[in-house]
Amino acid sequence: MKNQTKFLTVITLAICLLIDLNAQAETQNFNARDQGPSAEQMLARSNGGIDGMAFFRPVLSGVLYRAGFSGGDKSHTGLSAAQRQDLCKAGFSNAFYVDFGSNTDFNSTDCGENKLNYHKANSANTQEAMKVIHDIIKNPSKGPALVHCMWGVHSSGSVAAMALVQFCGWSDTQAKNYWEKARNNANCSGGCDKWIDGKFKQFKVDPKLTLTTEEQQRICPK
Repeated sequence: MKNQTKFLTVITLAICLLIDLNAQAETQNFNARDQGPSAEQMLARSNGGIDGMAFFRPVLSGVLYRAGFSGGDKSHTGLSAAQRQDLCKAGFSNAFYVDFGSNTDFNSTDCGENKLNYHKANSANTQEAMKVIHDIIKNPSKGPALVHCMWGVHSSGSVAAMALVQFCGWSDTQAKNYWEKARNNANCSGGCDKWIDGKFKQFKVDPKLTLTTEEQQRICPK
């Protein structure tokens, strides 16, 4: 009888913990520009409260997040209708599928008072994505953007790294080191140094997309 009582107690506590975690995910404020994410947050393993997502991580607080799909996206169909709705309801204004999405329907998703714009992006040409991110920074009423790829490792990570150079003044070396730490030991075709070096050779900081020191302090990593 005592063992049965202990078992029921453990089950009850587990259920309560699960409910609490789900509630936290639902109420997470993705719009908060709270002086930048920590190194731990930038490397955390989470789905961000969005079913089917993986490696959901902050890059610029309240402005830019990165992610991939749990199990990948071999069909290249991108975010499902349910995932788009969840992101829209969470306050996201834009999402980018980086380097893939050949079978993806890129369009807008309405969820009441908010709208999510879904774009195709290329890690070798990030100019348009950087403009959208800059616009979000300059307009705090706009929700954040999500960059994702198949797994949330290589391509989305390269765009995130470039955003850190563009908006936070990171050096290429700092950004590449971040990309390396965040790739979760995933293999790279032709070698990882060669892969990320090739992407950065095609990236240039846009002098038109400047930020104030105050803006950087609110969003850039600690």
